[in-house]
Amino acid sequence: MVMPETTLILPEEIRQQVEGRVVHFAERPIPFPAFLELSADRHVELVGGVMVEKMAAQLEPEKLFAWLDRVVGTYVSHRKLGIVLGSRTAVEISAYGGRLPDLLFVRSDRSAIVRDRAVYGAPDLVIEIVSPNDRPSELIALETEYRGLGVSEIIFLDLPRRRIRVLRRQETGEYDEEVRTDGSLRLEAIDGIELPLTALLDEPRPDEFATVSALLEAAQRT
Repeated sequence: MVMPETTLILPEEIRQQVEGRVVHFAERPIPFPAFLELSADRHVELVGGVMVEKMAAQLEPEKLFAWLDRVVGTYVSHRKLGIVLGSRTAVEISAYGGRLPDLLFVRSDRSAIVRDRAVYGAPDLVIEIVSPNDRPSELIALETEYRGLGVSEIIFLDLPRRRIRVLRRQETGEYDEEVRTDGSLRLEAIDGIELPLTALLDEPRPDEFATVSALLEAAQRT
């Protein structure tokens, strides 16, 4: 008896709503290269071989992202320290995993991991902006994947809880964790950037040009 040929159902042909997010199912796990092809013009991540749409950004997290992208990106570009990329850039987590960090930084001497379609390797820094829509289980899974990849510095800007979690990788491979609710945030991955928490957690934020100018002047003095 001749069995009929099985046709692969592409992710865009099957959808299921799971916890408020649209999940695209196929008949087998989707590898990362196929994910890059299928995810064109979509804001989706690859989680365990399954494409999952990211939630639409809310106003406050989006405003923080825009401010941070301009400040950090301009500072890094001016000092030629590396490259800062935003939330449309995929990072390969595994053969069947890919994430879209809100912000990522790769040093100049490691620029080979940044390619046309994605980042293939651990960024030196990833920043995630936590919004009210984010579920604890999703954040734990995200952190676990970044740890497993070996990202040097992982930062969660938690707007709902008004706190910042900083995880820094040690030589042993373990991570030190620090939770800040006041004071300032110093980025170890990017030499010379230290920002007050009020600028990250409160509106209105300081002028971007003035902030970058102050950071550059401070860097020149050191």
